[in-house]
Amino acid sequence: MEYQEHRINQGQGNLLVRDYPGAGPAYVALHGFPDNLHIFDEWAPLVAKEGRRVVTFDFLGFGGSDKSPQYTYSFEQQLRDLEAVVEDLNLDQAIPVAHDAGGPTAINFALKHPDRTASVCLFNCFYGSAPSLKLPEFIELFATTSLAAMTRAMVSDPKEFAWILNFQRGQFKTDLSELQAKHYEEFLAPIIDQNFRQTPSAGFAFAKLTGELFDEVDRNDAHLPALKHLDIPFQLVWGEKDPYLNVGVAQDLVAKLANATLVTLPAGHWPQVDAPEDVVRAMLAAD
Repeated sequence: MEYQEHRINQGQGNLLVRDYPGAGPAYVALHGFPDNLHIFDEWAPLVAKEGRRVVTFDFLGFGGSDKSPQYTYSFEQQLRDLEAVVEDLNLDQAIPVAHDAGGPTAINFALKHPDRTASVCLFNCFYGSAPSLKLPEFIELFATTSLAAMTRAMVSDPKEFAWILNFQRGQFKTDLSELQAKHYEEFLAPIIDQNFRQTPSAGFAFAKLTGELFDEVDRNDAHLPALKHLDIPFQLVWGEKDPYLNVGVAQDLVAKLANATLVTLPAGHWPQVDAPEDVVRAMLAAD
């Protein structure tokens, strides 16, 4: 499917945005870290072929968006990124579609702008604390601020950084089918690797955001009473083979929402990569 590419200024720098034409409230896809918009490259055209508008973009500091050590990277900044995209594209109604660390941005946008949120769709993401939530070892390492000196050294050493990435890759692939694991290596792994290997790298934004992770979870716990009264439809489409943001996390989130449905699929942490057709089918069936 054809798309238009835009550069949208969010105040600090420019965001790379892809806009697939279609009708209805636009699905606006939010990647996590250490990803970028390319994790939606197989999913977005499938949604667009159904006649729906789709927008994907790179958060500031990732992928093709501007990167600078001088920028302030935070979850609040990512919310401003989404607001800038919605405003610049004149989206009266949007459907934030969040994966992984995109979850807080999608949910907090709905809390802040309920009049501009038609619904919210979540893929294997987090928001507040949950009994079964387990962070990937790679993420927990960088989120532990007392280890910042060590993690900075790891980022600066390509061999050390490659080792931890490869370890984490193996953990994510543990329960995938042979075909899914092969697709992970051929499609997803290069996206993540390139995010860090490009110049300038996404490493600085990644380190800043992971360093704020535990505080963000605490902040979002404080929003749960308001979330319980938010009468906006939430669709959760979850990969049941995710060893970290597992089905228990989804079930806990559903219990905290006023209007939510959950569909689980035989997929891993990236259901839109492992089973894009099934994800789109589940989304549109409940839309």
